Amino acid sequence: MDARDPTPLHAQLERGILAAIAAGRLQPGDQLPTVRQLAVSLRVNANTVAKVYAHLERSRILETRRGVGTFIATPPPDAVPDPAARHLELRRLVDRFLADLSSHGFRVEDALPEIEGRRQQGA
Repeated sequence: MDARDPTPLHAQLERGILAAIAAGRLQPGDQLPTVRQLAVSLRVNANTVAKVYAHLERSRILETRRGVGTFIATPPPDAVPDPAARHLELRRLVDRFLADLSSHGFRVEDALPEIEGRRQQGA
């Protein structure tokens, strides 16, 4: 979480969880910290974390098991989009990434070494 980032904290948190899933750092079945634990760890309001967890649960990214905790959901077999839809989503994400880079004064060339380093780390 970056207080200097103009992106709202809840959006930063959601983006971080989704990025960890996409990178394989969070797998289906992995348990997330409780709302309170994560709020204390990130120094944000617990309502912010609860809001993100609830949104991701409605989106079927997370699942809450009463009395047990919140987990990364296992996607249903039919949830895998067709290749054309995946490509379109990738283009949308890259466009957003490039716009974010530009708004912070960076160029694609600035980001490529960081991206390559993350790829080599398996992130």
